[in-house]
Amino acid sequence: MPAITCPVCDSSDLDGVDELADGRLVVRCIDCDHEWTRGESRPVPKAPVSATYESLKVAFPKAGDVRPEARERATRLIEGFLEATPDLDPRVPPYRAKYQAIFSADGLPHADPEDLKAFANNSIVANPGNMSVFNEAWNAMGADKAAARLRTTIEYLLRGPEGMRLEDRFTDLVEERKGLGMTGFKESLLTRVLCIVEPDRFLPILKYTTPSGGKKEIASLVYGLELPPREKVSWTIGRLVTWSNDLLVELLGDTFADLGHGSEFLWWAKQQPAAVTG
Repeated sequence: MPAITCPVCDSSDLDGVDELADGRLVVRCIDCDHEWTRGESRPVPKAPVSATYESLKVAFPKAGDVRPEARERATRLIEGFLEATPDLDPRVPPYRAKYQAIFSADGLPHADPEDLKAFANNSIVANPGNMSVFNEAWNAMGADKAAARLRTTIEYLLRGPEGMRLEDRFTDLVEERKGLGMTGFKESLLTRVLCIVEPDRFLPILKYTTPSGGKKEIASLVYGLELPPREKVSWTIGRLVTWSNDLLVELLGDTFADLGHGSEFLWWAKQQPAAVTG
């Protein structure tokens, strides 16, 4: 079988292959975050009645599921980490204030295209990684058209249709449902928007799962919690991103200066020896 490469950027650096319930394969590119399906679908058995939003959320790991020995180890790690004075980036407060104004309901319709493009290519607060696919799409569309598309994307993420859950809006944009979304502006950048606009809720950890360590890997290595694999059936990417974030924030408690400081602890703690697993 020939090697699988990304149809957008031609990279062969792929973050695993997931099988859908209908037999097709979902392939995800690490370099550009593009996802696509391969293969022929087969009839899908009806989902069990119990697989509802509410039942899945109840089944998602909770802070109370952390074993006592894992919690004790995390406490010791926090004590060791806090012995050093936090090195807070002075660029963060003005940068966050600027983009909170830009992403507001009043500011977004008039957002300067250059400010929007710069947001996708800046690492203050959180580093979104390689944005070459986004930049190529932006240049191909032209600044005015690309900015209009990005304004629509951010508006849908933050405010969206009345009564629609954030988790579902996030998934719509990642999977480009209903013609929504912007090429290259996927999980990491959508999460970055959220941690700018809601800094007291969203950690600046931009991926759910990644070989170098996302929220799923952090939950396992630091707290011994095994979070669900990323799938496109019931455990949608929007649910996993949001629920894993809320879980880690609850586990961090109010010990840290802010969630940026807390995320620094998590990055550090996942690399410490004798991590709790399973």
